[in-house]
Amino acid sequence: MKQKKSLAGALRRLEAGLLAAGTLWIAAVTAGSDTAASAASALTEALPVRLLRWELGDLRPGGDGLSPAAALTIGESPLLSSARGEVALLRALERQETPEEDGETQAPVTVPVEETPVEPAAPLAKDNGVPAKTLIPTDPSGYTVCGRVYVSNSTEHALSPEEVQKPFAASLGEGEGPQVLILHTHGSEAYTPVPGTEILWSGDYRTTDYRYNVVKVGDEMAEVLGAAGVAVLHDRTLYDYPNYTGAYDRALASIKKYLEQYPSIRFVLDVHRDAIEDGQGNQYKAVSEIEGVGVPAQMSLVMGSDGSGLEHPDWMENLRLAAAVQQDVLEHYPTLMRPVLLRNSRYNQHATTGSLLLEVGAAGNSPEEAVLAGRLFAERFAAVLLEKGTGPGRAEEEEGA
Repeated sequence: MKQKKSLAGALRRLEAGLLAAGTLWIAAVTAGSDTAASAASALTEALPVRLLRWELGDLRPGGDGLSPAAALTIGESPLLSSARGEVALLRALERQETPEEDGETQAPVTVPVEETPVEPAAPLAKDNGVPAKTLIPTDPSGYTVCGRVYVSNSTEHALSPEEVQKPFAASLGEGEGPQVLILHTHGSEAYTPVPGTEILWSGDYRTTDYRYNVVKVGDEMAEVLGAAGVAVLHDRTLYDYPNYTGAYDRALASIKKYLEQYPSIRFVLDVHRDAIEDGQGNQYKAVSEIEGVGVPAQMSLVMGSDGSGLEHPDWMENLRLAAAVQQDVLEHYPTLMRPVLLRNSRYNQHATTGSLLLEVGAAGNSPEEAVLAGRLFAERFAAVLLEKGTGPGRAEEEEGA
């Protein structure tokens, strides 16, 4: 009798422990959700993956970036299992990790910080100690090659170099007013300063301190474009703080308001930074050594399409713009750009035919490397736009449509 009671008590304690663990897991998954719908969406997305990882015995916190299917395949081979970290790194470099459109969640902000940034200039460039890589394609296999431009196409759309290399539609307008809008859907994405730098983090490689996040890069790009004679409006809003989920929706609402308020805007640059790491979560920085210039961060253009089912009829015009700009950049700085990535998500690029998403460096790059890269890109971007010249204003185009 006592043995039965003891067993019953143990089962109750086990049940209570499992219930508590489940409750904590649900709280962790939904921590960044601001509505019941977004919380339910987060659970719907996370539960199947967690159950499959449970069955695979792959319960390491944070994982290594491999999908459950990849983990299952690797688990069938002792040789691959012993080199799992290297496999994860190669896969991350091949995919050129980029932020997804709404529906993908990020680890929630864990440390509250002040919204108002500190403005003094960052220290002079120094080595931050992060291992460096220069990522350039050496084999055309798997790419659509357009001159110097390599396009990695993960959509079902067939691409031809002839179609991609046609002249892009967008052009500078005539008259006054800003012509380029720079914004940052994930503005708190930050870089790695030199060891010993005092910085308040709002999450993993995220901060509201504008000296160390992508907003600083946008400041520098706006300055270069303005000096070249291209009027710029720079939105420094942190759309991903304090909540990451919904950042693209919030950014799109602002883009629409800006386009309504300033019909002169023809181009929208959404400036981000990438993240490249190995299977143990160690960061790498992507760099390009340019003689006489320095060591800027490598960059990549991430272009959207209608592959997700969202309306985006003019995505090819954005891709043509990206190809033209990248071709020009690589003619001047041959290793500055990684391949163009064409994705199913649209990244708010349906707002104009002159929309680009630019990844400036990775989390492991220093702020100075990112700033230098942004300035070089802005220099060539301005040159491409000015060379094409002006066209009718957007408002006039709409009236004639």
